[in-house]
Amino acid sequence: MRKNCKYLQEDLNSYNFSSYLEELSENLLLTYRLGNADIRLNMDLDENIFFDMDTSVPLGIIINELVSNSLKHAFPDRDNGEIRIKLHREGNEECKSGGLKRDNFVLAVSDDGIGIPENLDIEDLDSLGLQLVTSLADQLDGELELKRNSGTEFTLSFTVTKRNNQAFEPALRN
Repeated sequence: MRKNCKYLQEDLNSYNFSSYLEELSENLLLTYRLGNADIRLNMDLDENIFFDMDTSVPLGIIINELVSNSLKHAFPDRDNGEIRIKLHREGNEECKSGGLKRDNFVLAVSDDGIGIPENLDIEDLDSLGLQLVTSLADQLDGELELKRNSGTEFTLSFTVTKRNNQAFEPALRN
């Protein structure tokens, strides 16, 4: 039984994803830390971002996969490095009909490791993990971008919809 679940629900339909993300990332770092490797985790998160399960589960799996990949592959011949995770609300929009509110979010997971080779196309991979990441990004109707300068950075932009004080749901784009 957990002693301290900071990410439990604010109401019956939403979870504090910011707190969950901190706990998930720190546990991954502890799990993958080998020897005396000094891999630092730098987190830049908006506080109290609440998502429902339809958003939290895919995002949690995406973050788990990207951070795990960094820990396993980014620092093969180094004893130190940094993994950065950012999650920010980038604006919102009130919809006139139906009492809807749409919030735009950006998630970035990056490292200062060796980087992903230029000839690797994330849309055409044999890697089950990165296939899962692209599929879940599509499930969230998000846009996934890979940057390869000074390490690796994956950026996911996505929108969630809130209805009259209910939990966030992935936005349906027309």
